[in-house]
Amino acid sequence: MEKRSFVDGLTDSEIDFISDIDSFYIASFGENQYPYIQHRGGPKGFIKVIDKGTIGIVDFTGNRQYITAANISRNPNVSLILLSYPLKARLKIYAKAEVVEIDKNPRLYELLKPEAYKHKPEWMLTFKISAYDWNCPQHIVPKYTLEEIEELLKPQKAYIERLEQEIKRLKEI
Repeated sequence: MEKRSFVDGLTDSEIDFISDIDSFYIASFGENQYPYIQHRGGPKGFIKVIDKGTIGIVDFTGNRQYITAANISRNPNVSLILLSYPLKARLKIYAKAEVVEIDKNPRLYELLKPEAYKHKPEWMLTFKISAYDWNCPQHIVPKYTLEEIEELLKPQKAYIERLEQEIKRLKEI
């Protein structure tokens, strides 16, 4: 990653990709100097681009272990992996993370909170991007959510419905 990293800020390609993601993995570093990797998820678009060098999320109540937040408070260096299984695309990001209390920055919360999504916020996480890179898609197996499958099947379902109506009409003749 270090040989091919981009450091001049996100382009429209990365911004579009990030705005369509519904989960990512974050690696933070604990006192034992080992990486701690955790999954974060939400509705599509829950990761918001604050500016071309910063992204952020509302961190929802989860398993109440708070390991990632504690690690970030001691060492802000994190790695993020954002995957799109349908696109077979993976974006790796090196960043400096910060835990931001909601009451300390309500304007940021208004920007980051996911619309029409029931959640209980703990705090916000912002990520100042140091570098990023796209990974090889070779071994990413396409996977789809139920909503994505339903959307892909809409034309086929409409076609079947038209055929069934035509069959019904022909039987009436």
